[in-house]
Amino acid sequence: MSKVLYEKRGEVAYITLNRPEVHNAIDVDMHQLLRKAWEDFRDDPHLRVAVLTGAGDQAFCAGADLKTHVPEWSGVGPMLARSKLADGFAGGITRGLHRIYKPVVAALNGWTIGGGLELALACDIRLASDRAQLGSFELRRGMHPADGGIVRLVNIAGAGIALEMELTGEPITAQRALAANLVARVVPHDQLMAATDDLVARILRNDRRAVESAKETILEVIGRPLDDQLRLEALLGYAICGDNPAIKERSEQFFARADKGRVGTTATSL
Repeated sequence: MSKVLYEKRGEVAYITLNRPEVHNAIDVDMHQLLRKAWEDFRDDPHLRVAVLTGAGDQAFCAGADLKTHVPEWSGVGPMLARSKLADGFAGGITRGLHRIYKPVVAALNGWTIGGGLELALACDIRLASDRAQLGSFELRRGMHPADGGIVRLVNIAGAGIALEMELTGEPITAQRALAANLVARVVPHDQLMAATDDLVARILRNDRRAVESAKETILEVIGRPLDDQLRLEALLGYAICGDNPAIKERSEQFFARADKGRVGTTATSL
Protein backbone atom coordinates (compact mmCIF):
# COMPACT_ATOMS: atom_id res chain seq x y z
CA MET A 1 0.00 0.00 0.00
CA SER A 2 1.35 3.41 -0.95
CA LYS A 3 2.40 5.80 1.79
CA VAL A 4 0.34 8.48 0.02
CA LEU A 5 -3.10 7.76 -1.40
CA TYR A 6 -4.06 10.03 -4.29
CA GLU A 7 -7.57 9.83 -5.71
CA LYS A 8 -9.44 12.07 -8.14
CA ARG A 9 -13.20 12.38 -7.74
CA GLY A 10 -14.54 14.77 -10.34
CA GLU A 11 -12.95 18.16 -9.74
CA VAL A 12 -11.52 17.22 -6.34
CA ALA A 13 -8.21 15.54 -5.52
CA TYR A 14 -8.13 13.57 -2.26
CA ILE A 15 -4.65 13.17 -0.76
CA THR A 16 -4.34 10.87 2.26
CA LEU A 17 -1.22 10.50 4.38
CA ASN A 18 -1.10 6.73 4.76
CA ARG A 19 1.27 5.67 7.52
CA PRO A 20 -1.17 5.29 10.42
CA GLU A 21 1.21 2.93 12.24
CA VAL A 22 3.52 5.93 12.86
CA HIS A 23 0.76 8.55 13.11
CA ASN A 24 1.29 9.49 9.45
CA ALA A 25 4.78 10.83 10.08
CA ILE A 26 6.39 11.88 6.80
CA ASP A 27 9.62 10.14 5.84
CA VAL A 28 11.84 10.95 2.86
CA ASP A 29 9.98 8.58 0.52
CA MET A 30 6.62 10.04 1.53
CA HIS A 31 7.97 13.55 0.92
CA GLN A 32 8.76 12.60 -2.68
CA LEU A 33 5.38 10.95 -3.19
CA LEU A 34 3.66 14.08 -1.92
CA ARG A 35 5.64 16.23 -4.33
CA LYS A 36 4.32 14.14 -7.23
CA ALA A 37 0.77 14.46 -5.91
CA TRP A 38 0.98 18.25 -5.49
CA GLU A 39 2.50 18.67 -8.94
CA ASP A 40 -0.22 16.55 -10.52
CA PHE A 41 -2.91 18.52 -8.69
CA ARG A 42 -1.33 21.78 -9.85
CA ASP A 43 -1.03 20.67 -13.47
CA ASP A 44 -4.31 18.78 -14.01
CA PRO A 45 -6.72 21.30 -15.59
CA HIS A 46 -9.75 19.28 -14.48
CA LEU A 47 -8.93 19.53 -10.76
CA ARG A 48 -10.09 22.56 -8.79
CA VAL A 49 -9.73 21.69 -5.08
CA ALA A 50 -7.57 19.33 -3.01
CA VAL A 51 -8.56 17.69 0.27
CA LEU A 52 -5.75 16.54 2.55
CA THR A 53 -6.25 14.20 5.50
CA GLY A 54 -4.58 11.39 7.41
CA ALA A 55 -5.32 7.67 7.51
CA GLY A 56 -6.68 6.13 10.71
CA ASP A 57 -8.43 7.66 13.70
CA GLN A 58 -5.45 8.89 15.72
CA ALA A 59 -3.50 11.45 13.73
CA PHE A 60 -3.57 13.82 10.81
CA CYS A 61 0.23 13.98 10.82
CA ALA A 62 2.88 13.67 13.52
CA GLY A 63 5.38 15.64 11.45
CA ALA A 64 8.72 14.53 10.08
CA ASP A 65 9.80 10.94 10.64
CA LEU A 66 13.02 11.76 12.48
CA LYS A 67 14.43 8.29 11.87
CA THR A 68 14.83 9.19 8.20
CA HIS A 69 15.26 12.96 8.33
CA VAL A 70 17.85 13.36 11.11
CA PRO A 71 20.48 11.23 9.28
CA GLU A 72 19.80 13.34 6.18
CA TRP A 73 20.61 16.50 8.18
CA SER A 74 23.62 15.11 10.05
CA GLY A 75 26.94 16.80 9.33
CA VAL A 76 25.55 19.13 6.67
CA GLY A 77 26.01 22.34 8.67
CA PRO A 78 24.73 25.77 7.58
CA MET A 79 24.47 24.68 3.93
CA LEU A 80 21.45 22.56 4.85
CA ALA A 81 19.33 25.71 5.10
CA ARG A 82 20.40 26.94 1.67
CA SER A 83 19.78 23.54 0.07
CA LYS A 84 16.24 23.39 1.52
CA LEU A 85 15.05 26.84 0.44
CA ALA A 86 13.31 25.60 -2.71
CA ASP A 87 12.09 22.35 -1.16
CA GLY A 88 9.82 22.71 1.83
CA PHE A 89 8.18 19.97 3.88
CA ALA A 90 5.56 17.43 2.78
CA GLY A 91 6.37 17.54 -0.91
CA GLY A 92 7.07 21.25 -0.98
CA ILE A 93 3.57 22.55 -0.24
CA THR A 94 4.95 24.50 2.74
CA ARG A 95 7.60 26.20 0.58
CA GLY A 96 8.41 25.82 -3.09
CA LEU A 97 4.99 24.64 -4.29
CA HIS A 98 3.10 27.00 -1.98
CA ARG A 99 1.98 29.18 -4.91
CA ILE A 100 -0.62 26.72 -6.15
CA TYR A 101 -3.68 28.97 -6.44
CA LYS A 102 -6.19 26.13 -6.41
CA PRO A 103 -7.71 25.82 -2.90
CA VAL A 104 -6.39 23.17 -0.50
CA VAL A 105 -8.59 22.04 2.41
CA ALA A 106 -7.21 20.08 5.36
CA ALA A 107 -9.37 17.66 7.35
CA LEU A 108 -7.56 17.28 10.68
CA ASN A 109 -8.66 13.90 11.94
CA GLY A 110 -6.42 13.70 15.02
CA TRP A 111 -3.00 14.75 16.32
CA THR A 112 -1.53 17.57 14.20
CA ILE A 113 1.95 18.22 15.54
CA GLY A 114 5.39 19.37 14.48
CA GLY A 115 5.69 19.30 10.72
CA GLY A 116 2.09 18.13 10.64
CA LEU A 117 1.07 21.52 12.01
CA GLU A 118 3.27 23.23 9.39
CA LEU A 119 1.54 21.15 6.72
CA ALA A 120 -1.93 21.98 8.05
CA LEU A 121 -1.13 25.70 8.20
CA ALA A 122 0.06 25.59 4.58
CA CYS A 123 -3.48 24.57 3.56
CA ASP A 124 -6.04 27.27 2.93
CA ILE A 125 -8.91 26.10 5.15
CA ARG A 126 -8.71 23.65 8.05
CA LEU A 127 -11.58 21.65 9.53
CA ALA A 128 -10.89 19.70 12.71
CA SER A 129 -12.32 16.64 14.37
CA ASP A 130 -13.27 17.25 17.98
CA ARG A 131 -10.52 14.74 18.82
CA ALA A 132 -7.78 16.77 17.14
CA GLN A 133 -4.96 18.41 19.05
CA LEU A 134 -2.47 20.82 17.50
CA GLY A 135 1.05 21.42 18.70
CA SER A 136 4.59 22.42 17.82
CA PHE A 137 6.93 19.98 19.58
CA GLU A 138 10.16 20.74 17.69
CA LEU A 139 11.74 22.68 20.57
CA ARG A 140 11.59 19.50 22.64
CA ARG A 141 13.92 17.93 20.05
CA GLY A 142 16.41 20.80 19.94
CA MET A 143 15.04 22.58 16.87
CA HIS A 144 12.17 24.83 15.85
CA PRO A 145 9.93 25.01 12.75
CA ALA A 146 11.71 25.93 9.54
CA ASP A 147 9.09 25.13 6.90
CA GLY A 148 6.58 27.90 7.45
CA GLY A 149 5.30 26.84 10.86
CA ILE A 150 6.28 29.97 12.75
CA VAL A 151 5.52 32.34 9.86
CA ARG A 152 2.02 31.00 9.25
CA LEU A 153 1.26 30.59 12.95
CA VAL A 154 2.01 34.29 13.48
CA ASN A 155 0.14 35.35 10.32
CA ILE A 156 -2.95 33.30 11.12
CA ALA A 157 -3.22 33.45 14.91
CA GLY A 158 -0.87 36.22 16.04
CA ALA A 159 2.33 36.42 18.06
CA GLY A 160 0.67 35.57 21.38
CA ILE A 161 -0.53 32.08 20.49
CA ALA A 162 2.63 31.48 18.45
CA LEU A 163 4.87 32.29 21.41
CA GLU A 164 2.81 30.12 23.74
CA MET A 165 2.72 27.09 21.44
CA GLU A 166 6.37 27.33 20.39
CA LEU A 167 7.99 28.14 23.71
CA THR A 168 6.00 25.63 25.79
CA GLY A 169 5.87 22.83 23.23
CA GLU A 170 2.38 22.00 24.54
CA PRO A 171 -0.58 21.09 22.31
CA ILE A 172 -3.90 22.89 22.22
CA THR A 173 -7.33 21.34 21.73
CA ALA A 174 -9.40 21.70 18.59
CA GLN A 175 -11.72 24.11 20.41
CA ARG A 176 -8.80 26.31 21.47
CA ALA A 177 -7.53 26.19 17.88
CA LEU A 178 -10.96 27.35 16.71
CA ALA A 179 -10.86 30.31 19.12
CA ALA A 180 -7.38 31.19 17.77
CA ASN A 181 -8.57 31.05 14.11
CA LEU A 182 -6.27 28.11 13.38
CA VAL A 183 -9.25 26.04 12.21
CA ALA A 184 -12.49 27.14 10.56
CA ARG A 185 -14.77 24.57 12.20
CA VAL A 186 -14.71 21.77 14.76
CA VAL A 187 -17.08 18.88 14.09
CA PRO A 188 -17.76 15.48 15.65
CA HIS A 189 -15.09 13.02 14.54
CA ASP A 190 -17.41 10.84 12.47
CA GLN A 191 -18.75 13.88 10.60
CA LEU A 192 -15.38 15.34 9.57
CA MET A 193 -15.26 14.15 5.96
CA ALA A 194 -18.93 14.95 5.34
CA ALA A 195 -18.35 18.48 6.64
CA THR A 196 -15.24 18.75 4.48
CA ASP A 197 -17.11 17.65 1.36
CA ASP A 198 -19.84 20.20 2.11
CA LEU A 199 -17.26 22.96 2.39
CA VAL A 200 -15.64 21.86 -0.88
CA ALA A 201 -19.04 21.99 -2.59
CA ARG A 202 -19.36 25.61 -1.48
CA ILE A 203 -16.00 26.41 -3.04
CA LEU A 204 -16.91 24.63 -6.27
CA ARG A 205 -20.14 26.62 -6.71
CA ASN A 206 -18.00 29.73 -7.21
CA ASP A 207 -16.32 30.72 -10.46
CA ARG A 208 -12.93 29.06 -10.81
CA ARG A 209 -11.04 32.11 -12.05
CA ALA A 210 -12.46 34.25 -9.27
CA VAL A 211 -11.54 31.68 -6.61
CA GLU A 212 -7.97 31.32 -7.79
CA SER A 213 -7.52 35.07 -8.21
CA ALA A 214 -8.86 35.67 -4.70
CA LYS A 215 -6.37 33.19 -3.25
CA GLU A 216 -3.55 34.78 -5.23
CA THR A 217 -4.57 38.23 -3.98
CA ILE A 218 -4.66 37.11 -0.34
CA LEU A 219 -1.21 35.55 -0.58
CA GLU A 220 0.18 38.64 -2.33
CA VAL A 221 -1.10 41.21 0.18
CA ILE A 222 0.08 39.49 3.37
CA GLY A 223 2.64 41.64 5.14
CA ARG A 224 2.62 44.54 2.70
CA PRO A 225 1.89 48.19 3.59
CA LEU A 226 -1.76 49.21 3.27
CA ASP A 227 -1.35 51.25 0.10
CA ASP A 228 0.44 48.36 -1.63
CA GLN A 229 -2.29 45.98 -0.48
CA LEU A 230 -5.00 48.22 -1.92
CA ARG A 231 -3.19 48.56 -5.25
CA LEU A 232 -2.72 44.81 -5.60
CA GLU A 233 -6.34 44.10 -4.70
CA ALA A 234 -7.56 46.61 -7.29
CA LEU A 235 -5.23 45.34 -10.01
CA LEU A 236 -6.14 41.68 -9.54
CA GLY A 237 -9.81 42.25 -8.71
CA TYR A 238 -10.59 44.55 -11.63
CA ALA A 239 -8.58 42.33 -13.97
CA ILE A 240 -11.21 39.64 -13.27
CA CYS A 241 -14.07 42.13 -13.77
CA GLY A 242 -12.77 43.16 -17.17
CA ASP A 243 -11.73 39.77 -18.49
CA ASN A 244 -13.99 37.02 -17.18
CA PRO A 245 -16.83 36.00 -19.52
CA ALA A 246 -18.47 34.03 -16.71
CA ILE A 247 -19.54 37.24 -14.99
CA LYS A 248 -22.40 37.92 -17.41
CA GLU A 249 -23.87 34.41 -17.13
CA ARG A 250 -23.48 34.28 -13.36
CA SER A 251 -24.98 37.74 -12.94
CA GLU A 252 -28.02 36.70 -14.95
CA GLN A 253 -28.42 33.64 -12.69
CA PHE A 254 -28.24 35.98 -9.69
CA PHE A 255 -30.90 38.31 -11.15
CA ALA A 256 -33.11 35.27 -11.83
CA ARG A 257 -32.52 34.04 -8.26
CA ALA A 258 -31.26 30.75 -9.67
CA ASP A 259 -27.60 30.81 -8.63
CA LYS A 260 -26.31 27.86 -6.60
CA GLY A 261 -26.50 27.81 -2.83
CA ARG A 262 -28.90 30.70 -2.22
CA VAL A 263 -30.47 31.00 1.22
CA GLY A 264 -33.66 32.61 2.48
CA THR A 265 -36.95 32.75 0.60
CA THR A 266 -35.28 32.05 -2.76
CA ALA A 267 -33.07 29.20 -1.58
CA THR A 268 -31.42 26.90 -4.11
CA SER A 269 -29.34 23.79 -3.63
CA LEU A 270 -25.60 23.49 -4.11
